[in-house]
Amino acid sequence: MVLKLSVALLALACTVSASYYKRITCPGGKHTASHEACCVFFDLADELQKTKFDSQCGEEAHESLRLCFHDAIGFSKSMGPAAGTGADGSIMLFNDTELMDPANNGVDDAIDLLSPLLQTFPVSAGDLIQFAGAVAVSNCPGSPRLEFLAGRPNATHPAALGLVPKPEDNVNKIFARLKDAGFTPQELVALLVSHTVARSDTLIANRSAVPFDSTPFTFDSQVFLEVLLKGTKSLPPSAGEAPAQVPNALAAQGEMRLQSDFAIAHDPETACTWQDMINDQELMMSSFKSAMAKLAVTGQDTYDFVDCSEAVPIPQPAVNKATTFPAGTGPKDVQQSCKKPFPALKTDPGTPTTIPECIDGNTNLADCPS
Repeated sequence: MVLKLSVALLALACTVSASYYKRITCPGGKHTASHEACCVFFDLADELQKTKFDSQCGEEAHESLRLCFHDAIGFSKSMGPAAGTGADGSIMLFNDTELMDPANNGVDDAIDLLSPLLQTFPVSAGDLIQFAGAVAVSNCPGSPRLEFLAGRPNATHPAALGLVPKPEDNVNKIFARLKDAGFTPQELVALLVSHTVARSDTLIANRSAVPFDSTPFTFDSQVFLEVLLKGTKSLPPSAGEAPAQVPNALAAQGEMRLQSDFAIAHDPETACTWQDMINDQELMMSSFKSAMAKLAVTGQDTYDFVDCSEAVPIPQPAVNKATTFPAGTGPKDVQQSCKKPFPALKTDPGTPTTIPECIDGNTNLADCPS
């Protein structure tokens, strides 16, 4: 009798479980979702991939990922909600104000790219920004599949100016700013994994899409190695931007190194966290995913949010290539501040590394596919 009752209860539990997890068919019939609130994000992902990103890790994807940070960091525990409510879309809704902050130079491209979608999709600006960033980075080979929670209310006022760190800032100032927003120095390094696919449109004179590492279209750890190589040359800076960079080993190939990255890579608080990322794809992916999950809800009460991570596309697989010293460099060029043994890496053969300007490998930015 007891056995029959146990079997009956198990069958009932399975029935309830199956009912609870039953997926709904979204309007249009193309997608199914675990929650009706997620349906719009499946459609939004389709639109982003088709009309904004072309399902590629190109410039539009890079810029959209950057916008996630610049919106969410508008939050201060010490100053309170009046200074900003974090990942709330304020940088898009109040861009006339927030773009006055020099640290936000260049994010207007991502705002112009994404903001028209607010007219065609019933989502908040904060949800649009964080979801677009998650979709964007999924196009970069080797990225993790980021989490996405839906439900951010629209910002009611702009974030205070001065909350976004600048690349020329002192490292202790950067640490203090991130701590005030709720992030440890180690979590900052995890957020800087984004620089593996980052480029600058404003810091170098008369040049756009200046890369921070030699593989700007691949989510890999080259940036963590290349920031540690002895620098010999800098690129001609834009007016007033000289302090934003320090000499780097690949300037002749068109690469730049941010002063802030260099300082964080060598600070005793973060030097080993930085070095640990080198040639460790899994660590880099998991650290970035965790830090981005925290960033994406900064300043938000997530009690009523809905987990719509299922709408984020499955990322492109990692490129099967270990981190290597770019041709012309090697172990002798490493400036090491962490006392742990440095990873044993091979050196690329041949002539000095050529850094592609286009995702198709072209080295002429003007010829990049549009």
